[in-house]
Amino acid sequence: MEIGEERAGGALVVAPTGRVDSVNSGELERHLVSRLDAGERRLVIDLAGVEYISSAGLRVLLLAAKRLKPPAGALVLCGIGPSVRTVLELAGFMSLFVVAPARAEALARIEATPAP
Repeated sequence: MEIGEERAGGALVVAPTGRVDSVNSGELERHLVSRLDAGERRLVIDLAGVEYISSAGLRVLLLAAKRLKPPAGALVLCGIGPSVRTVLELAGFMSLFVVAPARAEALARIEATPAP
């Protein structure tokens, strides 16, 4: 797994690629936690490059969602491919996240959220 990152407007976009599983989910968790600890409060996680996510990866997404629960912040997931969507749906997690089809829509959702 590789983790891309860029600032877009008032949000930080984190874009992991490859598999997010028990072998490497800790890397993604450390990356996200370091950004949240540094004060990031508007986060887009672009999953377009993720081909597989395990329960360990889902736990990392939940951790970020809890830390950014409004009014503390805002989190939007985007670019969810079919295999990742299936895992999220089977786990019953789709309703726990704000989801946008693509990065542009995710950024628009973040910008529409009142600043924490």
